[in-house]
Amino acid sequence: MERRSYRTDLWIDWCPGCGNFGILTAVVRVFEELGLDPSKTVIVSGIGCSSKIPHFINVNGVHTLHGRAIPFAMGIKLANPELIVIVHGGDGDLLGIGAGHFVALGRRNIDVTVILHNNGVYGLTKGQASPTLPLNAKTKALVKPNIQQALNPIALALSSGYTFVARGYAFDGEHLKNIVKKAILHKGAAFIDVLQPCVTFNDIFTAEYYRKRIYRLEDNSSWNPIVEKPEDRTIKLLKAIEKSFEWGDRIPIGVFYQDTTVSTFEERILQRIKIYLEMSPAKSSIAEDGGRSVIDGKRFEEIFRDYIVDVEGTQQ
Repeated sequence: MERRSYRTDLWIDWCPGCGNFGILTAVVRVFEELGLDPSKTVIVSGIGCSSKIPHFINVNGVHTLHGRAIPFAMGIKLANPELIVIVHGGDGDLLGIGAGHFVALGRRNIDVTVILHNNGVYGLTKGQASPTLPLNAKTKALVKPNIQQALNPIALALSSGYTFVARGYAFDGEHLKNIVKKAILHKGAAFIDVLQPCVTFNDIFTAEYYRKRIYRLEDNSSWNPIVEKPEDRTIKLLKAIEKSFEWGDRIPIGVFYQDTTVSTFEERILQRIKIYLEMSPAKSSIAEDGGRSVIDGKRFEEIFRDYIVDVEGTQQ
């Protein structure tokens, strides 16, 4: 499949030089190399500059509400586990109003990839401080320095239970492409924190700032983020969390942690409902030819009793 087929013809209205261009390019290259079926691939976004990305990629796209991309993505994946589901969102969207959903995806380990466009500001609404902007940082749109502490996206993802956690840089396209590919191929909740300079509103964390500080974890031959057996999990996790706090003169990018020994949420459902894959919600009929629902109230009570919980009033 040609690369061009994954890009729509829509004009991209991001600011010239925006880091989002690098992320878009990396994702399209991954789709090209993996040859993903557009009919079985879904990109879900919320609100913000980054969340326009479903319009620019020629696969299924869902542009949802502010902070709600992850619950939409979880529902899509669980309804049809055959789909490849990828979430795109900014630091304000996913770690502000959407923080609870971000944590929920990690602890469930649903096979969804989350790509965070991290620029430290709410770019679409003119540069207010986002959850990843450090305390006392003063970008050009702020009247006074930021009064709130910053969230650490990598540490939050690790402590929430994501089984693939990495960081990329929007202007290191080849490296970012390889990370996105690994995340999509990983079975479980995957998270990528992408450092993405906002050329219009963030005059602190610029491309020049990152160019002087970023280094690759994989250049250290002793760095091994992969959990190969469950008993190694705690040690690997603690090392990854410690590494996530390295920020300032040196900023690491690469894979911080990967654990394939944890069952996915879909596998746990399958243990309880043996026909889950054959009869997932996406494959189940909801109406007869005449439009009448295939499930009446009595049948709904039976299903609820058999698969969820028995409640007073349901009949055997």
